Amino acid sequence: MLVCTIGDLALDVIVHLDRPLVPGDDVVASTRVLAGGQAANVAAWVAALGGRARLVGCRGDDVPGRLLESELQARGVELAGQPAGRTGVVVAIVGDDRDRSMASDRGSAGELSAAGLDAGWFAGCDWLHVSGYMLSDETGAQAAAEAARMACSGGARVSLDTASATLIGGVGVERFAGRVAAVAPELLFTTAAEHETLDGSVLAATTVVKRGALGCRILRNGDHTDLPAVAATPIDSTGAGDAFAAGYLVGGPELALQAGARCVSSRGAMP
Repeated sequence: MLVCTIGDLALDVIVHLDRPLVPGDDVVASTRVLAGGQAANVAAWVAALGGRARLVGCRGDDVPGRLLESELQARGVELAGQPAGRTGVVVAIVGDDRDRSMASDRGSAGELSAAGLDAGWFAGCDWLHVSGYMLSDETGAQAAAEAARMACSGGARVSLDTASATLIGGVGVERFAGRVAAVAPELLFTTAAEHETLDGSVLAATTVVKRGALGCRILRNGDHTDLPAVAATPIDSTGAGDAFAAGYLVGGPELALQAGARCVSSRGAMP
């Protein structure tokens, strides 16, 4: 199976705090710098779970960009698109509860346009997975819709991750839903918070609600199926939703839950 992902490749800075931040003062932390970005995470997990993976997107033409390119290639991920601009950086703060809060700078990842796409990048793919961050502005939304059209013309199926409740709120629910509709995914991944922000809007034939320690809920044809999470010792939830999405595309909900558990049991978003 070949899964193409479209969206961000960024530098992840994962900060594990020993205690909450103190305004105007210092606290002890453990920090790691890794490859990240939603589309890159999903692609890396697809490769780790036995599929072929190709990442489509803009990446920085700088030292961090070259390091990220090298890491993704070492993980078996094919890269499509030419380096340009500045590499994005995502800072994830992980507290005692093992949950994470993020500050995202997309850098050149936000510069991908419909005119810059090449149909050959999507040739042979079984799934195109769209990062919801692509829908944060009109340029990215148009690129996502055009990528879906190109991929579907070759027989691919399309999935989309809604990415962030604050993103949806910032774009506006109605506008965001319209951008999702233009991509026309048959499979939608969302968290409980994102699903609530969308007010239960039906935007795909199948919606998979990621519920963390509660597992997942699969919504289809007006019915729902709840599946429990796989037992894990949580260390860091960064990227767990991306691992889940990769597992679902490669092997269905059971593999998705296993991949999510594997991700939260280690630091960072990559496998």
